Order: sequence, then structure tokens, then C-alpha cells
Amino acid sequence: NKSDATGVNIPTVSNNISNVAKTDSSLTEDTNLSASGKMDVEAVATAALPAMVQLNGTTTVKNSSYFGYGQSYEATSSGTGIIVGKSDTELLIVTNAHVVDNIDNLKCVFSDGTSASCSVKGSKSDQDIAVAAVSLSDISSDTASNIAIAELEDSSDIKVGQQVVAIGNALGYGQSVTGGYISALNRQVQLTDKTMTLIQTDAAINPGNSGGALLNSKG
Repeated sequence: NKSDATGVNIPTVSNNISNVAKTDSSLTEDTNLSASGKMDVEAVATAALPAMVQLNGTTTVKNSSYFGYGQSYEATSSGTGIIVGKSDTELLIVTNAHVVDNIDNLKCVFSDGTSASCSVKGSKSDQDIAVAAVSLSDISSDTASNIAIAELEDSSDIKVGQQVVAIGNALGYGQSVTGGYISALNRQVQLTDKTMTLIQTDAAINPGNSGGALLNSKG
């Protein structure tokens, strides 16, 4: 295992990915942009969707009344993850920490609709990043043949005005695709407990998109 810049322990991934594809395998410089220079969103989505997963679970919500009485109930939680690697025993998924922190019964739903139990390998809440894993023994051979591993780009190469595609689990209904542009870079956003430096996009983002991918024309 090694630790990344955020302090999350990330298992070292072997290069033996068997029949798992790379997301950019069906994209080339000639096909991902149309003659007008517009991004081919369909091609990007087709290549990238197999590398995206839905992350669903439950969380306990506690309410307190004016008189001090409280009650708890179980609520559903949904988010998105990106398949980034595969070890000899596990499929590795990166997501936002708030998608998986304090979540019970966490399940990963693949693009073919099948699901498997998911465990959290490491989480760094101040950077809002986490790594989760699914045991390969819980994935059927059919599902494994349809999974792809995402190619990660260097975010320092992003340009304002660049076309992008966002893939997520919007509102918990399943995989969804939206498109837009990079609106701004290095936005300093003050949250309740931290300040984060973020990329701004006008691609539609909804609850459930958390942890999902923002993709360029190469997927």
C-alpha cells in the first residue's frame, strides 16, 4: 500500500487487468470531436459508463423535537464512484468521502445493473476523497467483462471553456449523463468545516452525482 497526497492509503494496483478495458480504448483523436469541433458526447459516454458505478447505502438520521424528544430513522443514501484500478483480489473505486462516510449496507451497482457489497479502504474527509473496494469474487464473469478502468487526466491541463461530460447517479435514479463547459478554475469555496479549491462547471450536477467523473473529449 502507499499513501497519496491526501493521506488516504491506496492499495498498489497490479498491471494484470485481464479483460478489463480502459475507458479510452474506443476513443481516438479523430472520433471524439465532430467536424465542427464539438465533443462527441455519445462516444465519451459509451466509453466511460462501464467505469462508473452507483454507490448506494443507508444512514441513520436523528431528529430532535422542541421538547427534547428525539427519534431516529433510516434513510437511503446515493452517490457515484469511478473504477480506477484492480488488484489480484479487489476492484478499486474512488469517490467522495461524504458519499461513504457513516454509511451502512454500502453497495456498488455496475453499469450492467448488477450489484455487490462494497467496503471503504480509506477516507480523508478534509479533502472529501475516499477509496472503496469490491471483492472480485463477488463479481460475475459477465459483469467483469463489461467493466472498464478509468483513465485519469492531470487536472492542471484543464482550460476554461473546455467541453466536459459529467457522469453520475443523479437523484439516485441510476447512471446519468450531462454536458457543459469548464466555467472557472481554482474556485475557493468555504464549506461548514473546510475550504476547498474546486473546478466550476455548468454541466448539470444533482444530489447523487457526488463522486462521479468529469470527463474531457478523450473520455
